[in-house]
Amino acid sequence: MSTARTENPVILGLSNQNGQLRGSVKPAGAPGGGGGGPQQQQLNQMKGTINNGNSQPAPTTNAVIKPGDDWKKNLKLPPKDMRMKTSDVTATKGNEFEDYCLKRELLMGIFEMGWEKPSPIQEESIPIALSGRDILARAKNGTGKSGAYLIPLLERIDLKKDCIQAVVIVPTRELALQVSQICIQVSKHMGGVKVMATTGGTNLRDDIMRLDETVHVVIATPGRILDLIKKGVAKVNQVQMIVLDEADKLLSQDFVVMMEEILGFLPKQRQILLYSATFPLSVQKFMNAHLQKPYEINLMEELTLKGVTQYYAYVTERQKVHCLNTLFSRLQINQSIIFCNSSQRVELLAKKISQLGYSCFYIHAKMRQEHRNRVFHDFRNGLCRNLVCTGRFGHLGLAINLITYDDRFNLKGIEEQLGTEIKPIPGIIDKSLYVAEYHSESGEEVKP
Repeated sequence: MSTARTENPVILGLSNQNGQLRGSVKPAGAPGGGGGGPQQQQLNQMKGTINNGNSQPAPTTNAVIKPGDDWKKNLKLPPKDMRMKTSDVTATKGNEFEDYCLKRELLMGIFEMGWEKPSPIQEESIPIALSGRDILARAKNGTGKSGAYLIPLLERIDLKKDCIQAVVIVPTRELALQVSQICIQVSKHMGGVKVMATTGGTNLRDDIMRLDETVHVVIATPGRILDLIKKGVAKVNQVQMIVLDEADKLLSQDFVVMMEEILGFLPKQRQILLYSATFPLSVQKFMNAHLQKPYEINLMEELTLKGVTQYYAYVTERQKVHCLNTLFSRLQINQSIIFCNSSQRVELLAKKISQLGYSCFYIHAKMRQEHRNRVFHDFRNGLCRNLVCTGRFGHLGLAINLITYDDRFNLKGIEEQLGTEIKPIPGIIDKSLYVAEYHSESGEEVKP
């Protein structure tokens, strides 16, 4: 079980239903409290919605941009993100999005997302993907990976064709919804790109009815898209690009057979983009079998995001809740995500946290999909401070692992896998390691 801090701090007590538990509201600025941030304001501006796998495109602007107009003046830009940025996203070559000769309407969506310049993974991926070449990229989550494939994907969409032209496959329902929202927002000025999210646990009939209309981009989990393809509902014979996000998970034993089947329905001349944090043997085998002279990108020295400090604390099973309470009271936490290894433990821990007086949501695989969607959406919008979950989802934060005596043998293996050192938790943790207010945009420490 571990906690990690994210950058999205608004605290509200909500009713005890659908994974949302009531807790007392903690004052902003106090230990465990927090205030609003730029990420929440940006999310509040999102107008595209996704319900049960069906996307509602964000409304397009009616303003006509004439030749010679300074089109950037008409953009509705979100507040500038003043959070500290690490070299995972700042170590660029100095390129601009305009350098890639993208459609102006796509550029408008990019800038209105608050993306000012391409991140390192975007610099490496976008021009190669636009050329039509297969890509095998190793990149961390949280470094702009979604934009690295969504931007070239949208650039290549032909609105004159009323068919599925691109498929993005992800391992989890929550990631599918997240990527769908980004895709809808980035494409909102492009004049009718139809994006659909479809995942297991949603109403199959709704998906069938949605696919009876025009869909250009499908973002899906493997089982659901394969089911729709086999039923003849999702026609993928004109798909020109398929993306596997978190390919190491998609090519694990749980999904690899389905992925092979899906590729069997696609045209032979298709572009495959693989993005993975790790390159296990399964990814190498898949690459050798299906990718044609892929362009390989490796921007990782270690798996842990720079700016995330890892600690461990030895505790007994009965001490874990007490330890969490101590961390909540001593650390200046805006939000935390707490991971457990079973659905039962998730609900029990969420109840304990709410009894301690902290607002808490929980989410696990046994919940109804619409409830999971709501909890995930509300937490991202900052409506609660703590989320307890079974599956792992800021560049600045702490990852604290609460391990028992029996877990100690796994610690070395985790360190080797992440390529990092996990230290014992100190008595006092420097706030500059995880509190955004202690840093300026340039990354220099700010003295309070």
